[in-house]
Amino acid sequence: MKIDFGATAVDYAKHRAGFPNSLFNKLSEYGIGLPGQNIVDLGTGTGTLARGFANRGAYVIGIDPSVSLLEQARQLTESAQIKVDYRVATAENTELSDASADVVTAGQCWHWFDRVRAVKEITRILRANGLIAIAHFDWIPLKGNVVEATEQLIKAHNPAWNLGGGNGLYPQWLQDIGEGGFRDIRTFSYDVFVSYTHEDWRGRIRASAGVGASLTPEKVEIFDQELALLLEAKYPTPILQVHHRVWAAIAKSPQP
Repeated sequence: MKIDFGATAVDYAKHRAGFPNSLFNKLSEYGIGLPGQNIVDLGTGTGTLARGFANRGAYVIGIDPSVSLLEQARQLTESAQIKVDYRVATAENTELSDASADVVTAGQCWHWFDRVRAVKEITRILRANGLIAIAHFDWIPLKGNVVEATEQLIKAHNPAWNLGGGNGLYPQWLQDIGEGGFRDIRTFSYDVFVSYTHEDWRGRIRASAGVGASLTPEKVEIFDQELALLLEAKYPTPILQVHHRVWAAIAKSPQP
C-alpha cells in the first residue's frame, strides 16, 4: 500500500486533531519543550508538535519529506503568529549539523521511518545528554465504538490497510532506541476523549493512511459517503466522543 499524506494535506491540516496540551505539559516534566531549547521535530507533517513547542518558547526545526504537508504547516504556523523553521528532508538524512539539537521529537510517524537509520541520524544531531521523545496520539477501537466501526469500513474499502486494531502502545520503539544506545528510557500513557462532529470525523478519516493517503479520489468519495451513512445510522449524536490514547517514550542520547 503506497502512502502519500501529501495527497490529503488539506484534510490533514483541517481535521486531524493535534496533540493535546496535556502532552506538552507532561513532556516539560521530563525537560522537553522548555523555553530556549533547540528542538528538531522529525516527520513534522502539518507541524502539530513543532507549533506546540514553539508556542512554549523553543526554537524548532520541522523536518518532513512532503512539500504539501509543509505548506499547510507554514500556513497554520503563520496564522498562530509563531515561528518554526520548516525544511524538506527526511528523518534518515536531516542535513543538519552534528550535535546541533537539544531535543529530537517524532510524533505519530516513527513507523514510517527506516528506524535503524533514523536512530543513527538522531544520535548524530543530538548534543551530549540530549533527549529523544517519540509520541503517539491514536484513536482506540473498542467493541461497539465508532472507531471499531470506522476501521471495519476502511478495511472493507482498502483490504491492504493493516494499521487497525491498535492499542496505542509501542514497545517495539523502546527496542529501537535501546539497541541504538539510548539511556534512561521512560514511557507514559493516558487516555483522552476528543470531540468530533460527523463532518470533522469524516475529514479525520479521509486524512488517514487507509483512505485519503492511499485510495484514489473517486474511491475516497465513495468511502466518505458510506461513512456518513454509517454515522447517521449507528452514531446519530451530533458530537462524537472519540476514545484516544496518548503514549510517549523519552530517552537520553547515547554516551559518546
